[in-house]
Amino acid sequence: MKSIYVGIDISKKTLDFCVQNQGDLNYFKIPNKVKSIQKLLKNLAKIDPNAYIAMENTGYYNYNLYEVLEGFDFRVYVVDPKHIKRSIGLVRGKNDKVDAKRIAVFIERNHQDFEPWKPAREVIKTVKILMSQRRSKIKQRKTLKQQVADLKYVSFNKTTKRLITINERAIKQLDKFIKELEALIRAEIKTDKELSTQVKRIKTVPGIGDITAWMIAVKTEGFQRLLDPRKLACFAGVVPFEQQSGSSLKTKPRVSKIADKKLKWVLQMAAMRAVRMQNQLKVYYDKKVKEGKNKMSVLNAVRNKLLHIALALIKNQTYYKNSLDLS
Repeated sequence: MKSIYVGIDISKKTLDFCVQNQGDLNYFKIPNKVKSIQKLLKNLAKIDPNAYIAMENTGYYNYNLYEVLEGFDFRVYVVDPKHIKRSIGLVRGKNDKVDAKRIAVFIERNHQDFEPWKPAREVIKTVKILMSQRRSKIKQRKTLKQQVADLKYVSFNKTTKRLITINERAIKQLDKFIKELEALIRAEIKTDKELSTQVKRIKTVPGIGDITAWMIAVKTEGFQRLLDPRKLACFAGVVPFEQQSGSSLKTKPRVSKIADKKLKWVLQMAAMRAVRMQNQLKVYYDKKVKEGKNKMSVLNAVRNKLLHIALALIKNQTYYKNSLDLS
């Protein structure tokens, strides 16, 4: 019996299923609610309890589906949308039904290239939500600060000055909200002894603070996946790749734009902190810059090394020592 391949297109209110069974395609559109998902997946399990199921990562909207899938033995894959988009070539038209079909076709052809999805621990789910909320509030704060800066150039009467005051008050409220969210994240991590220990472990690396440690913990599902430093570095977009084709194209190795930008950003901040401190990473950075290397290229190498060191500490269950070989 051939396996069944299922593609799911996820939106806030609905889920579009494309079930591919030995060449036959069946489509189902259901509400994005636990009871509706359970009913459909129970019927699917009767046909093939080990069916291949794939979906894109859409953040919160996946959570009801994740909750139900934990109770089944399906082979589940959560795929980056970029993989699917780049695999289907030149296409025209787009709707939820077509997207579900494309996901089903993609996972049938490529499932062997991906790690199956595993349910995240409750603490990781909660930290993900809190981190998402924090990013949202920081984005709002950044927008308000820009508005205040712009208004100060045109504040010509009491009304505009009053508007500046209102925005500044909102910024202070957001500052307080962000601190409260960070306190909640710390408290949540402390509830899981293993996760708390691992976070403390990687925070001993120069430059890696709370935010970077939390982000690495979230992206590795609590240090359960992407533990190969090369794979995680590639995922973060800090690995330079050669651009070469015949004799007409040959450039210096460059990092790819296909990356997890959130992780890449926090690593950038961590690397900039690290090279300002007295440690082996700074020694490495100064040495390479004196050799004539481009500063940004060396800083990217530091980002790469931060991930390698952090995962080495996790693997060896130890803490950072300044004598690590970084040559």
